[in-house]
Amino acid sequence: MKFHKYHALGNDYLVLDPKNFDEVPSNEAIRRICHRNLGIGSDGILWGPFNQEEGKENFNLRIFNPDGSEAEKSGNGLRIFCRYLWDQQLVASNASFRVNTKGGVVEATVHPEGQEVTVSMGKVSFTSDLIPVQGESREVLQEKFQIEDQVFEFCAATIGNPHCVIRTEKTSPEIAKKYGPMIENHTIFPNRTNVQFLEILDRKNIKLEIWERGAGYTLASGSSSSAAAAVARKLDWCDRELTVHMPGGTLQILVQADFQIIMKGGVTKVCEGEADGELFSYEFQENGA
Repeated sequence: MKFHKYHALGNDYLVLDPKNFDEVPSNEAIRRICHRNLGIGSDGILWGPFNQEEGKENFNLRIFNPDGSEAEKSGNGLRIFCRYLWDQQLVASNASFRVNTKGGVVEATVHPEGQEVTVSMGKVSFTSDLIPVQGESREVLQEKFQIEDQVFEFCAATIGNPHCVIRTEKTSPEIAKKYGPMIENHTIFPNRTNVQFLEILDRKNIKLEIWERGAGYTLASGSSSSAAAAVARKLDWCDRELTVHMPGGTLQILVQADFQIIMKGGVTKVCEGEADGELFSYEFQENGA
């Protein structure tokens, strides 16, 4: 099994090019491949490009979480996929092209040397019907729910995938790991949700700790950064141009007047190789034993 591994601010993905495979890996195969101890290890799989129309710079991508579920969109995954296209000489530096995802079409540009990528992520919506969030149709802003011993004020948003943004005075990995899994699976979110704990540093800087749907605690997330920045701008906590600080590094986010998001950030190539078929031959237990 051929693979190409990259990370974007510590959020690592494997690119599996369909030309090297007979079919899309099964959910069980994805879990094995992504397992940190028993597989190659990654925060997900990028499956593409596929079914590309000849002569058109319009690339199709599917994104899989390490638990085997399919994600609609990933900002870091998109930047990594764009870097892969550049490495394969399928796109040129400073040339705009499109990537089709389950969560919508984005426009992207790979900058010279390939180590930075800009992506027009699409438009953020706060509407419950689109996210989705249970209850009457509304913008989900500064609502409250109780998770165990804690009452949280939250906002919900979508940029093709669902997000729950919670402002805290001081965020930490511990709060994300404790409450993130429960919020991800809260009944108010029919399709589960990504969770961001947001700390406002000043008008131009925000800090995030992230619990990612289907992946768990993660060092960085492009779609989470986009959603959190949009919420901060919607509630006038920050300016339009922001630096988003995460444990894995920083992203530059521009929130346009209609809440279209422009994201710019780094990508690092890690390795490429071929996994042995023995990876799939041992008895795999879901608890990783």
